[in-house]
Amino acid sequence: MYEKYWGLREKPFENTPDPHFMYYSRKHEEALMRLLYAIKEEKGAAMLTGEYGSGKTVLSRIIIDELIKNEIYEVALIIHPQLTPVEFIQEIIYQLDNETAEGTKPQLLHKLQNIVYKNFNEDKRTVILIDESQIIKDKETLEEIRLFLNFQLNNRFLITLVLIGQPELIDKIKEMPQLQQRLGIKYHLTGLDLNETEEYIKHRLSVAGAKKDIFVKNTYEVIFKYSRGVPRKINNICDMCLLIGFGQEVKSVDRDIVEKIAKDLNAWGATYATNV
Repeated sequence: MYEKYWGLREKPFENTPDPHFMYYSRKHEEALMRLLYAIKEEKGAAMLTGEYGSGKTVLSRIIIDELIKNEIYEVALIIHPQLTPVEFIQEIIYQLDNETAEGTKPQLLHKLQNIVYKNFNEDKRTVILIDESQIIKDKETLEEIRLFLNFQLNNRFLITLVLIGQPELIDKIKEMPQLQQRLGIKYHLTGLDLNETEEYIKHRLSVAGAKKDIFVKNTYEVIFKYSRGVPRKINNICDMCLLIGFGQEVKSVDRDIVEKIAKDLNAWGATYATNV
């Protein structure tokens, strides 16, 4: 709607996990490095946590893209983990083998074991990524996930498990010391700082085709103040600013526009949280 007005090829602040727009802050680079290290060095299990909208999901997509380029990896991505233990195993089998599996839990585990050992014999590595892991409600399911790490030889794990979730996941894992102890690599994503917030906005605008600065210099501290450096909140503010700026036919987005939009979004968010 406003792309042509601002000289953009596409919308720069969509809240979708598009690796094309990925901004690698120091924190995101370290998170990516740790997770790829866990996978490539077959460390067994790793965990990435962070606030809602901090960039966890897009990192998972980047990891998958990286693994798919290398044909030695077979990857299962679970994005709706509110499943019973049996359903969980069935979903993993389907993603790894493209086959709907039926049977008792022991039968399904034997099927999964056969797939994992088949991958091993073909010099392939099995990776299971579980996004939104904090919504797993059944402790039995978490226990089943832990038992996947028993697929191993004397000198290596045959499955690499990556748990991704919001901060509540940390407390869930603490309640299961037997799983917590198996997580050799962990990282918690926090919001961007002020400088990173400015770089993030400019980066996304540049990727979308911007040839000039659209946001006035003193707007970045306002965006940072209201977003706390969380990329999803930054996107919401900036997207609305571009829309309102287009509607007002301004040449650039100034502090007044950002203040109004940020306050409106902040007030709406607080009202929504109270109502629900």
